[in-house]
Amino acid sequence: MKRAIATWQTWWVRLFVLSVLAGLVLDVPQPWGLLVYVATMVLFLVRPPRSERPPVELAPPVRGRWVALNSPGSAVPSHGVKAYGQAYAVDLLQPAEDAPAKIGWSLRTRAPESYRSFGAPVFAMADGTVVAASDRRRDHRARDTWPTIIWMMTFEGLVREVGGVGWIVGNHVIVQHDDGTFAAYAHLRRGSLAVATGDRVVAGQQLAAVGNTGNTSEPHLHVQLMDRGRPSAAAGIPMHWPDLDIDPADTDERWGTGEPKPTALAGFPGNGQVFSA
Repeated sequence: MKRAIATWQTWWVRLFVLSVLAGLVLDVPQPWGLLVYVATMVLFLVRPPRSERPPVELAPPVRGRWVALNSPGSAVPSHGVKAYGQAYAVDLLQPAEDAPAKIGWSLRTRAPESYRSFGAPVFAMADGTVVAASDRRRDHRARDTWPTIIWMMTFEGLVREVGGVGWIVGNHVIVQHDDGTFAAYAHLRRGSLAVATGDRVVAGQQLAAVGNTGNTSEPHLHVQLMDRGRPSAAAGIPMHWPDLDIDPADTDERWGTGEPKPTALAGFPGNGQVFSA
């Protein structure tokens, strides 16, 4: 029942927004208006049952030196929520020595092409079949200043929730692995797909390239493992990348969040950890 309700979470948001708008323009009798508000929000907060699968060993989806952030190696759920199957998701970007030390207040933002991660190849983590692939959405400018970050996390974030999963993950690929798990690769570059729905892929095969589409602040790869192919109905599954070269002393202070929390996934790079794949 929980999974069935969670599958429709985008529609619960839409109903909530519509009920609020109706309450502003129509004479909705109380307590019916309040009841609709509360019911739709409660339904939206329902999540699929937690997966009990142990960490699955996979090949890393990138090559070279990368930094982990919003990582299950620091806390679970890694992105603060379990929605859309992202309990164990991780964001990856390349270290940038020229990045500003502090977030500014300018309204001017950087083009995605100015980031090192933009255009980097994304590789399949295991053998499987592509069950979803999309790269039609444009790569937008970064949300790398306080005004644009606030915009992204408020109005723009609400619009993407109402739009649905595709608006949140942007261009993406979902691969069903031969063991029944599903890997989602999100925020991919427009026009970069090297595969199509129905294609068979092998571990290490290029799928697409890193972009800046969907709900992103700057170009990076968002990757996660799930127990279903539809993110809204999926529970997250922990990943393990055994082939990483990790130097505990090599960290990016911009993304570090201190010691891992008790919920952290052991053996996975934490926030700010630089690794080579």
